[in-house]
Amino acid sequence: MKIITLDEIDSTHKYLKELIKNETYTYPLCIATSYQTNGTGSRGNKWQGKKGNLFFSFVLQKKDLPKDLELQSASIYFSYILKTVLASKGSKVWLKWPNDFYIDEKKIGGTITTATRDLIFCGIGLNLVEVDNDFGKLDINIDSKIILELYFENLKKDISWKQIFSQFKVEFLRSKKYKTTIENTKISLQNAILNDDGSIKIDNKKVFSLR
Repeated sequence: MKIITLDEIDSTHKYLKELIKNETYTYPLCIATSYQTNGTGSRGNKWQGKKGNLFFSFVLQKKDLPKDLELQSASIYFSYILKTVLASKGSKVWLKWPNDFYIDEKKIGGTITTATRDLIFCGIGLNLVEVDNDFGKLDINIDSKIILELYFENLKKDISWKQIFSQFKVEFLRSKKYKTTIENTKISLQNAILNDDGSIKIDNKKVFSLR
């Protein structure tokens, strides 16, 4: 994975897509920054923070994903691998279904995953410094460069979805205290049932995590 680090950018996700669209770079490729001025969050929301946070987006070919991974649950897969890397450094970060990073009761980041033709794009934002009272920050000090290198080393190991899911389904119980947005409506996860493919069954509907 080639990592390009920029001091400041409007959106790592948009910038990366433009590079690939214009065939300026080949994949796999990651764009990272500590300051994003117009980031893209889930459901079209904006996600930005103060300078000193970690924002990165990367692109892979779909054929390089684990064979047992449903594309719709790639957000969980990519997020949980980062969670395990941070946990190995002492963090108590946990993953709320489907793509939000939490420390205790506060959100500290999130993941957005999109697919085009043979490629899959993933963007992750993580608060390393205080943003405001509504959001938390990572509970350990990290070197972003080292964390990114470790993350992509783990991603390259081609860890199976089955292995990731076996850990995530235990952590999913923490999500039941919260709500998620489905079709622009906040819905409690208390009675949600987690399926083996990473989707949930809620109100007799099957909902995937692709965002």
